[in-house]
Amino acid sequence: MNPGMHIESNRELLIENCRRIEEYNDVFMRLISGNLCIQIWGTNLKAYDFKTKGLIVRGKISQIEFIERSGRKNAKSAQRVHKD
Repeated sequence: MNPGMHIESNRELLIENCRRIEEYNDVFMRLISGNLCIQIWGTNLKAYDFKTKGLIVRGKISQIEFIERSGRKNAKSAQRVHKD
């Protein structure tokens, strides 16, 4: 399933259909949702409510990047969406 997203200012991001958190700390998160790898940069990032196959990210979000995933690990294309 592809992700659905709702962004509230630069303080909260709701990602539906998040399958996996690959990397997580207070300044960077890498998530897998459908055929996308979603990378989030910011400060004081925290993840909430993962058990419902959705994820809420709170903190000061400065950049979100979407990378299309294919069958091969090295094939990817990036598209930047938001940068402060």
